[in-house]
Amino acid sequence: MVTIILFAPLVGAILAGFGWKIMGETAAQWTTTGLLMLAALLSWVVFLTLGEAHTVTLFRFIESGTLSTDWAIRVDRLTAIMLIVVTTVSALVHLYSFGYMAHDPQFENTPYRARFFAYLSLFTFAMLALVTADNLVQMFFGWEGVGLASYLLIGFYYKKPSANAAAIKAFVVNRVGDFGFALGIVALFYLTDSIQFDQIFAEMPRIAETELRFLWRDWNAANLIAFLLFVGAMGKSAQLFLHTWLPDAMEGPTPVSALIHAATMVTAGVFLVCRMSPLMEFAPQATAFITFLGATTAFFAATVGLVQNDIKRVIAYSTCSQLGYMFVAAGVGVYSVAMFHLLTHAFFKAMLFLGAGSVIHAMHHEQDMRNYGALRHKIPMTFWAMMIGTLAITGVGIPLTGWLGFAGFVSKDAIIESAWAGTGGGYAFWMLVIAALFTSFYSWRLMFMTFYGKARGSRHTHDHAHESPRVMLIPLGVLAVGAVFSGMVFYSSFFGNHDKVLSFFGMPAHHVEASETLSETGGETGAHGAETAGTGTAGEPAGETGTPDEAAPAHTASAGLDYGAIYMDPESTVMDDAHHAPVWVKLSPFIAMLIGFGTAYWFYIVNPTLPRRLAESQRPLYLFLLNKWYFDEAYDFLFVRSAKGLGRLLWKRGDGDIIDGSINGIAMGVIPFFTKLAGRAQSGYIFTYAFAMVAGIAILVTWMTILGGAH
Repeated sequence: MVTIILFAPLVGAILAGFGWKIMGETAAQWTTTGLLMLAALLSWVVFLTLGEAHTVTLFRFIESGTLSTDWAIRVDRLTAIMLIVVTTVSALVHLYSFGYMAHDPQFENTPYRARFFAYLSLFTFAMLALVTADNLVQMFFGWEGVGLASYLLIGFYYKKPSANAAAIKAFVVNRVGDFGFALGIVALFYLTDSIQFDQIFAEMPRIAETELRFLWRDWNAANLIAFLLFVGAMGKSAQLFLHTWLPDAMEGPTPVSALIHAATMVTAGVFLVCRMSPLMEFAPQATAFITFLGATTAFFAATVGLVQNDIKRVIAYSTCSQLGYMFVAAGVGVYSVAMFHLLTHAFFKAMLFLGAGSVIHAMHHEQDMRNYGALRHKIPMTFWAMMIGTLAITGVGIPLTGWLGFAGFVSKDAIIESAWAGTGGGYAFWMLVIAALFTSFYSWRLMFMTFYGKARGSRHTHDHAHESPRVMLIPLGVLAVGAVFSGMVFYSSFFGNHDKVLSFFGMPAHHVEASETLSETGGETGAHGAETAGTGTAGEPAGETGTPDEAAPAHTASAGLDYGAIYMDPESTVMDDAHHAPVWVKLSPFIAMLIGFGTAYWFYIVNPTLPRRLAESQRPLYLFLLNKWYFDEAYDFLFVRSAKGLGRLLWKRGDGDIIDGSINGIAMGVIPFFTKLAGRAQSGYIFTYAFAMVAGIAILVTWMTILGGAH
């Protein structure tokens, strides 16, 4: 069954990509979509009937020296979660694309639909290869495969220079992260002589006590390798410094944005960190960095989303911010909660992107929200779908119940409470709460600017706005079910009940009661803070950790390592401490949501002139956020312009002056000079040649006499 799930998208991609001229474009679309729906159905069967974790070996993959590995499918809870996320969203995106890509103005009288659906299926196959991998090289194959497919999809409108530039940017930025991932794989193979997950995980207690020399100094091996792997995750999951490709990826068709930003490529980094949790738990300094960067990314992306005007870019920065939440959860050691938010986020974020696509479709490909307004009666089904997605992402629910609310309310609150417990109420916790406030503001800003107020922009466009076809609305309805119920249905298995979480992920039963000191003092110290520093997760508040070689993990080689789909330190109390968080901690995201909603309502419904006045009065701050903290400009100055300058120097001075100058100088100066001298020697007189012969013989005899005398 899992073999069919893995290879069904590949078969669809091959048939649609190479056989569409025989079967026709329509048949190619139905073939790829039908195979994805089959894969999605089987994925849910696997998820709901999963028993013991096992491995399905398919064929010998690589054999070279001591490296010998099979292509195998690792079937455990982590894989099952990713299977339903990837195949479900991909199948719905395939179906949605029937309507969205029916009449694309970018391609006139040119067949394009079969190619588009083939790329979608190829992308899905690469992602499935990644999440089902049983070893690091197999995972890297899928990792690079999604990079290739994303390049093809983002640049699908190849006639647009901006689309080509965005595709190249995504490809290049991800190569930076992939280099770190590759170094991490090499380091693990160097230390363990294996790339198999089980063999690597068994060696983790020893690796945690090993020093590894890198960049002219010694590092703790576990912290160094965890950091290198996270660099790869930073690229794929668009974390701060390697995030710049993600907003530009909006140049691709909207179904591509939903597929890349909701369930597939951008979640690969989170999946990698959770899959490598047996390593991460032995790398406290690395996980502290993951927590810090994830929280910073959540805040940064939320601030940028406040002022963006392109409807797809607002949702793209929202994705970047939500991924920061997931990394915070993984950084404090609650990997189940990171996967929980990954699951719920896939539903409501895919729905938001597809809903945005429906708005764009209705408005004749207009994407600027300043040209929207008063659309809720024109496209009511799309409006309600976007409303459900907004209620989910902003975290609307009944406070203090923990589980009664929309999907984002349940999973995001679980992360914020875990961040409070894991960092002792430190930096990460407050960044996430502030990000929740900003998320509420820009999400409701999108809704108010798009569906409320007066119609703006082209009157002709508004007059002809119409609801999307049913084939586009059905996926929205299915995703709406997930956006409403997925949090409540899976709360207990991912976060609500400690023993059930352990059982759900196949981990051995262990339960450490919450720290009495923590619950009584309201967060003076965290379970991974001062009292249990170095117990396997990111306990120290950001900025208070030492360098990796100073790590002193509490695990020892004699402790053994017993893990399931994920590994949580048996001494960790973060999950339990999160459940015992003070009331103000549990209420903080809800209050932040209300403040964001109230502010957006005041700005865009009560007093619509206020945003413009505020932007004019705070011009530098507004431009700073509108230009995305000037990261693109900084990278352009540091890397692009410097590279062009170096190239210009090598071209003008190196190639032009030195190489061409040397060749031209020899050809046009030195050689003619000696040619003229040689020409003068050719006088034509016999005595001149006789004299030259006698002089040559005299020199030769003298040289031989001296040389012979020397010996």
